[in-house]
Amino acid sequence: METQVVRVEQVLHMTGGAEETSYANNSLIPKKVMMRVKPILEESLNKVYGTTNVPTCFKVADLGCSSGPNTLLLASNMIHIVNETSRRLKVEPPLFQFFLNDLFGNDFNLIFKSLPQFYDTLKQQDTTCFINATPGTFYGTLFPSNSIHFFHSSFCLHWLSQVPNLLRGEAKIANDDKGNIYATSITPPSYGKQFERDFKLFLLSRYKELVPGGGMLLTFLGKFDTSEYISIPGIFRVVLNDMVSENLIEEAMLEHFNMPLYFAPVEKVREIIEEEGSFSVERLEIIKLSWDGSSLDEEAGSKGFKDDNERAEFITRNKRSILEPLLKAHFGEGILDELFLRLKTRIIQFLPKLEDPILVISLTKIA
Repeated sequence: METQVVRVEQVLHMTGGAEETSYANNSLIPKKVMMRVKPILEESLNKVYGTTNVPTCFKVADLGCSSGPNTLLLASNMIHIVNETSRRLKVEPPLFQFFLNDLFGNDFNLIFKSLPQFYDTLKQQDTTCFINATPGTFYGTLFPSNSIHFFHSSFCLHWLSQVPNLLRGEAKIANDDKGNIYATSITPPSYGKQFERDFKLFLLSRYKELVPGGGMLLTFLGKFDTSEYISIPGIFRVVLNDMVSENLIEEAMLEHFNMPLYFAPVEKVREIIEEEGSFSVERLEIIKLSWDGSSLDEEAGSKGFKDDNERAEFITRNKRSILEPLLKAHFGEGILDELFLRLKTRIIQFLPKLEDPILVISLTKIA
């Protein structure tokens, strides 16, 4: 008997609003990654904008835009890059149209409230930009054929379109291994197959929607091929299992809970892109990212946290802003404070090992 497939479109979103636990107030790490990747973004945009017929309106879609300040910061960065390229090419800068995409539960209203100031800033720069919201899953068609010049997606493609069916043997392994924090032990093969299906559909959809010569920049979490790589689902599973053992959560609730997350090895990602055949890989880099972002701080020479408690608190707030809606939908709101308090304790325990590879991939549509 197979476990039931769970669709995630209606419950998967970052914590909205502007409160202390919101994603808007806990998205510093994605911002750091965005700034680290900015030179690659510039290289990718210049390849697209400099080699295609210069459009009068440059159309960009940010897939999985979420909410908070990073969304419009990305748009500002891209506008600046294209305007600078226009000056070098001695052509008139284009108009801009940004399509902000995320699932239906995303807090688009928070973005809209920031638009007046954003538009005022662009007006001072003599730049015209149109912002549109495009809700829906990016695992499928979102835009008309040959309509988008550039796609951007950051911290999104490790999310699956659904929790896959687990075969009998896989479900048994997952349940028997519920106390293991290591991803190599708890990730059933069905998750890899689901990622492959999703990623191929993503690539095919974007190929249809891009103009000839259009491009993409994708940034998402990958996986270290080591026996002691600690995953986000793994460490949460340990915390939840502890709560089951203390009768704070029903065991059946944990047995039927799996996060729609898959962290693919870089070799697997490259293999899927080559097999699907719609894009050429212009650049593929791996950035080692500690869960608190301190690896990027060290690159920039910035100061870190004063102690492990502050470091763990920062990480816990970040994970809560990302995963709270998903956990709340399955377990209810009553356990959340206790769950994240315990998560913080576990994070302190495993701090030296909490690191992920970030895959940064620049792609160009094959004619």
